[in-house]
Amino acid sequence: MAPRVVDKEQKRKEIAVTCSDLIHEMGIKKLTVAQVAKKAGIGKGTIYEYFENKDDIVFEIMNNHIDDYHNEFLETIKDVDSTKQKVFHFFKFVTDDNIENLKHFNGYKEYLSVVLSDDNHAMKKFNSKCNIFFNTQLRIFIKEGIDKNELIPESINFVDSLLIFEKGVALMKMTQDDFDAKSSCELYINTLFDFIEVKK
Repeated sequence: MAPRVVDKEQKRKEIAVTCSDLIHEMGIKKLTVAQVAKKAGIGKGTIYEYFENKDDIVFEIMNNHIDDYHNEFLETIKDVDSTKQKVFHFFKFVTDDNIENLKHFNGYKEYLSVVLSDDNHAMKKFNSKCNIFFNTQLRIFIKEGIDKNELIPESINFVDSLLIFEKGVALMKMTQDDFDAKSSCELYINTLFDFIEVKK
């Protein structure tokens, strides 16, 4: 009987999915490879067959969260015609205060604190990859808005500023108790679209 072939990428994903809540329960800094192995029901040595180190596990877990967010986002906007409403949905991560979203937001908060305090180059590289991903998503539906003559051609130049604004809102929300992320986003997006929407 031939040995069973293991899909390494799929196994990585399965381990990360099994251990996703550990980041929220233990925190990134306190998380250990031994805890991941125990939660996944495999030996600690087996973990290293699929991951280089703890950071690699964290990246895979965050990649899964991003994939989930992406799929949820695409599902949410599939029947949304207005580019402006798509942008509002894009900002949901920083404006939605439901329990599940706040759990992920607080996980992201700790992740950023690790990046900043440890000057972690692997995490910075991962951040760049994430930024490219989100930049691409924004460009797709801003370009669709231009092609539908809903937005002026120069609208595409605001993609980077939208991402920078979102990061700024996230930082303000993380560092101020009384910051109203939703109102700030509404004001910014409404004002921006006053300038970039084609006047009918």
